[in-house]
Amino acid sequence: MELTNRILKHFDDSAQTKLQAKDGLAQPIADAAQALVNCLMNDGKILACGNGGSAADAQHFAAELINRFEIERPALAAIALTTDSSVLTSIANDYDYSQVFSRQVRGLGMAGDVLIAISTSGNSINVVEAVHAAHERDMRVIALTGREGGTMGEILGEQDFHLCVHAESTARIQEVHLLILHCLCDAVDHLLLGGE
Repeated sequence: MELTNRILKHFDDSAQTKLQAKDGLAQPIADAAQALVNCLMNDGKILACGNGGSAADAQHFAAELINRFEIERPALAAIALTTDSSVLTSIANDYDYSQVFSRQVRGLGMAGDVLIAISTSGNSINVVEAVHAAHERDMRVIALTGREGGTMGEILGEQDFHLCVHAESTARIQEVHLLILHCLCDAVDHLLLGGE
């Protein structure tokens, strides 16, 4: 296959995956955004975690809330649990890598806070452990997964939100995850500030 055609196929596949996901995800994203706003309006905070590309998504989302998305507004309380190398390496060294997020959730999370848990497979052990820790702390969870949702899809409670991208390709799932996070940012701003 000519390289240009291969690239065109990536664009087509990405667009098609997003179009296939939109009807099933629009209402759950709106509901999750309302939960984020409720958390923030009650002086809560949002914690976010994931591995690899999902770690980058967690950091991206926290940055959009702390700084701003597309309009000027006050900073919103959000922490990416993926960024402190001293915390991550000390937990991994003294305990186990599976605990790098859950230990932070237990230390930083409070009842009423929200955890954004991102895993394309839904099976990342350290993210699964973070979900368990969030439930212990009486936090709601917004899980971004792919394929069939994996273990994360099985352990979510009724108060949680499962935003699952039913695709097989990790790249396509991550592309929709980024779109979901941008939708959440936009919806939070709209619910807090109104306007177009």
